[in-house]
Amino acid sequence: MAQDYLTVSVLTKYLKRKFDADPYLERVYLTGEISNFRLRPNHQYFSLKDEHAKISAVMFKGAFSKLKFRPEEGMKVLVVGHISIFEATGNYQIYIEQMQPDGVGALYQAYEQLKEKLDKEGIFRAPKKILPRYPKKIAVVTSPSGAVIRDIITTVRRRFPIAQVVLFPTVVQGNKAADDVVRNIQRIEAIGDFDTIIIGRGGGSIEDLWPFNEERVARAIFQAQTPIISSVGHETDTTIADLVADVRAATPTAAAELAVPVLSEEILRIDEKKARLQQAFLRQLQQKEERYQRVKSSYIFRQPERLYDAQSLKLDQFSQKLIQEMQTLLYEKNRLAQDEIHRFKRVVPVSQVKEKQQQRDFLTQRLNQQIQLLLEKKQNQFQQSVQALDLLSPLKIMGRGYSYTTKESKVVKSIQEIAVDDQLAIHYPDGQAQVKIIALEEEEHGRADI
Repeated sequence: MAQDYLTVSVLTKYLKRKFDADPYLERVYLTGEISNFRLRPNHQYFSLKDEHAKISAVMFKGAFSKLKFRPEEGMKVLVVGHISIFEATGNYQIYIEQMQPDGVGALYQAYEQLKEKLDKEGIFRAPKKILPRYPKKIAVVTSPSGAVIRDIITTVRRRFPIAQVVLFPTVVQGNKAADDVVRNIQRIEAIGDFDTIIIGRGGGSIEDLWPFNEERVARAIFQAQTPIISSVGHETDTTIADLVADVRAATPTAAAELAVPVLSEEILRIDEKKARLQQAFLRQLQQKEERYQRVKSSYIFRQPERLYDAQSLKLDQFSQKLIQEMQTLLYEKNRLAQDEIHRFKRVVPVSQVKEKQQQRDFLTQRLNQQIQLLLEKKQNQFQQSVQALDLLSPLKIMGRGYSYTTKESKVVKSIQEIAVDDQLAIHYPDGQAQVKIIALEEEEHGRADI
């Protein structure tokens, strides 16, 4: 009987259906330690292990984005998910839907991690903006129905009624709260004419206050150019927003008190400064009057001409001194001029000119003599060269009885260059003769006679 063999994929699909249909594996509560964790941009792949075993884990992007903390290598966690098989490899793994730290609340863990992250960036230690002393417009980011806005308005009206309070209705609890807070902060910054921002809400659990522990809220507060007062929760509650804000207030009433001064106290302070200013002015006026009286009774006003006595004496002294110095300078210049005149007279430029003219005439005569000698020398050299060339002239030699022979306009230098019946030309000083070779005779020394 033939045996049927299964393929690997068929077996894997069968086992996957078994896992998926098992009611005990569709909802598994598991505890373990995170291993091989590396943050990825989409889905997260890691392992859960204990002392004796390890299981692969997958957490899809949607479920991972809902976590309030950041998983870390070695962290012990509580997870909820289902067990299934990944057909491509045949490995079974847990698909995690929920996860929280084991032993520490997820929100508290997320709070500490974000706090540590922002602290490393220096956001908490950055210089805080100074609250304006006399704000004209105050923006309040809070719920329109809570006690926070009523306490702030009441306090501002009581202390500084000339300030305008503008409410930006905001969701302060739930999943939409963080985005609403960020949006209203950005709206206030875009408007640009507010002096102070108050962010507030009443007390509650860490879950209720969680929107004010979100990173995007913290960065919106840090990036705002308007000073921000944070009043979130009760005095014992400290949120990330409180740490990032420029000023933290324990209660909404305290926030309003920090935002505005007491108008009556400011008016009283102004009155006090006004009185001090008047007193100082009166003292200055009195001192000026006393000084005026002293100056008025001075001899300068009674005998003003005495004011110029000393100056007149100084002017006379300076005039005399100037005249003396001018006379001295004129005498010195005259003396120098006379010295120069005497020196020029001793030099006698006319004699020097005559001497130079004589030198010029002598040099001119010598130059002419040298030129004449050089010309005669060159003429003699030319005549000698002409005579030498004449001695070397072929015509001169031919005049002594010599001639030369050419064949076809070429000079014949040897009997070897001619043959019988060749037509030759014999050249004489006064003409040439055409001859024909009828016989050749060679001499012992290689010469021939025609």
